[in-house]
Amino acid sequence: MNEVLEKVFFGNSVLDWLIAAGIVVGTFLGVAILGPILLKRLEKLAERTSTDYDDLLVMSIEKFIFPLLYVGGVYAALSYLSFPPKVDKYTTMALVLIYTYFIMRIITAVIEYLINSFLKKQDQGETKQKQARGLIIIIKFIVWALGFVFALDNMGFNVSTIIAGLGVGGIAIALAAQTVLGDLFAYFIIFFDRPFEIGDFIVFDSDSGIVEYIGVKSTRIRTLNGQILVCSNKDLTNARVNNFQKMDRRRVVFKLGVIYQTPADKLEAIPNMVKEAILSVKGLEYDRGHMSGFGDSSLNFDFVYYVPSPDFAVYMDMQQEVNYKVFRKFENEGIEFAYPTQTLFVQNQSEPTSEVVPAK
Repeated sequence: MNEVLEKVFFGNSVLDWLIAAGIVVGTFLGVAILGPILLKRLEKLAERTSTDYDDLLVMSIEKFIFPLLYVGGVYAALSYLSFPPKVDKYTTMALVLIYTYFIMRIITAVIEYLINSFLKKQDQGETKQKQARGLIIIIKFIVWALGFVFALDNMGFNVSTIIAGLGVGGIAIALAAQTVLGDLFAYFIIFFDRPFEIGDFIVFDSDSGIVEYIGVKSTRIRTLNGQILVCSNKDLTNARVNNFQKMDRRRVVFKLGVIYQTPADKLEAIPNMVKEAILSVKGLEYDRGHMSGFGDSSLNFDFVYYVPSPDFAVYMDMQQEVNYKVFRKFENEGIEFAYPTQTLFVQNQSEPTSEVVPAK
């Protein structure tokens, strides 16, 4: 039996191979048996607390720590055996890559969880989480780039040369992609300054619509006609944006004109008539009403009232109801609305006659 155990295969005895296999099997069995028990106890402890951070810990152990334990068991078994230096070098490099991968996964998962948990507690948390996807992608890219450099450094590569090359390449890329970088910085302005968010109705330049998506380079807006308008973030931050979603109410300036033939007593009654029409619509807040002046073809009135909702459909419904009531009141009182007209007054005059006296 000893002779069999002392036989050498690939530089290691049978006993060494059996011990290495025992290390692997023992690690796998230990994690597979004890792991679920540990997780159940941790989950019970997490249920007793009000915070979500312990849930993140349980998730990290299940998704990342257990796989690292499996890898560690395999590496421990390989380290027990004797291999040529070249094989050991490649084994160490593989271990560094695997551990770097899982560590980067843990870091990015924690960062994403912290950002989402912070935004979730704010108003319109789900909307802000959607808006933060681009920021999370950028953070993940930076973390993975740093992890890649860290892995290369631990594998014996000259990282300073790579970093210098990345610096020169970064300058060249920045010069060649100024527009893209401008949109990227504009995205950060939109995310942190929050001039508008997903779901807001905005008007800029000659376009308007509801913001549906805010990306790293562009923002997508659903216009009133139904199509998707794709705008660069830089154009939006440079433009004057009217955000109607931030309104608590809408201010309405209501103008009308009546004909010059309207009697004075009815003319004086118009402000009160329109005020009654406005206040008869539930929810409207009357501000003022005056005769504003004499137009080319009408006597003009201005009225101001407030609609207690930023919703455009609600505003239009209430304005329509006011228009109907004003029209009916004017119809009952015999008051005529003015429209652009021109009246030409012609005065007939007899031509003067003159007598011509001959010269003497």
